[in-house]
Amino acid sequence: MNKHFQQDQVLLLKEKLESGALSRRGFMQGLALLGGTSALGLSAGSLHAADKDMVFVNWGGDAIEAMAAAFGDGFSEKTGVKVLYDGSGPLEGSIKAQAESGSPTWDLVDCDPFSGQALGKQGFMRPIDWNIVDESKIRDGFKWEYAASSYFYSYVIAYDATKYDTPPASMADFFDAEKFPGKRAMYKWGAGMWEAALMADGVAPEDLYPLDLERAHAKIAGFKDNIGAFWGGGAESQSLLLNGDVSMALIWNTRASLLHKDTDGEIAMTWAQGIVAPGSTGVLMNNPVGEKAAMEYIAHSQDPESQVKLFELLGNGPANPAADALVPEESKFFNPTDPANFAQQTPLDMAWYEENYGSALDAYLGVISA
Repeated sequence: MNKHFQQDQVLLLKEKLESGALSRRGFMQGLALLGGTSALGLSAGSLHAADKDMVFVNWGGDAIEAMAAAFGDGFSEKTGVKVLYDGSGPLEGSIKAQAESGSPTWDLVDCDPFSGQALGKQGFMRPIDWNIVDESKIRDGFKWEYAASSYFYSYVIAYDATKYDTPPASMADFFDAEKFPGKRAMYKWGAGMWEAALMADGVAPEDLYPLDLERAHAKIAGFKDNIGAFWGGGAESQSLLLNGDVSMALIWNTRASLLHKDTDGEIAMTWAQGIVAPGSTGVLMNNPVGEKAAMEYIAHSQDPESQVKLFELLGNGPANPAADALVPEESKFFNPTDPANFAQQTPLDMAWYEENYGSALDAYLGVISA
């Protein structure tokens, strides 16, 4: 998962708990479904598993209790393998160091598919065993050799509906400050912003890749006078709209849906020309608990009811298409993978990001900081 998005999911859970919108039990279940992230943002450090324990590493802290309540007990009952959750962060360098040691202490990691692919091709990740992980529970086009998709999130347009008689319906509208006056906000870390700029500049969604970075950066540079902020975290993106600092923003659907609900649509969202991104799970090469158990855990996490629970808590779209029908009718509008919403969006191209994200981000940061 996008590191910043993962951290924001924990913050969302904490905010709901403190406001009374979420019970303590629901809070712990939400942490569990995220893979063991602490709402306090604390790192648990590196856990050491016993012979029959499995270690899943993500970006948070200690949530053993949460995982026992949501996934851990059920998986243990089926397999006899206990799952431990380590929040020390699966940075690419850390994964490489684990794998290169020859005796890693990690089993599974929460990673972007493009990171999983890059690491796998270097020999640091196991190929996904599609004889154990159920390919039919993966959306078409989101199957990779070294990463199994586990949920989805989107970059969407959120806007102050009180300011516009006609709502924005495209990225061209987002970049049109004459037709839609007011300041804008965009994501500081690049992903999705190149696609938005190119669509606004007339590139059809099906023709986006390979991304023309020079054209995208020129579009953003020419629009900078209209940009009030480049946000780095979800809470910031939300407050920019709530406080009236900007009238339109490209933000995560999880924050946009909260704004839409909490303001009764005064701050609204649209899926039109949204950019949808998958999160995924990968398995380290030579992982201590072994290949079979790790793959069985991924298969266990494909349960549609558990994925719907995560959507209900945080707004992440289910990876298993069978979960779509389980989403309550009144909530379908807010699901990024609902067929009606998904059809309006463009998926991030993981192969392009695998090859280009590092250098593209460096160039983007140079443009927005100039």
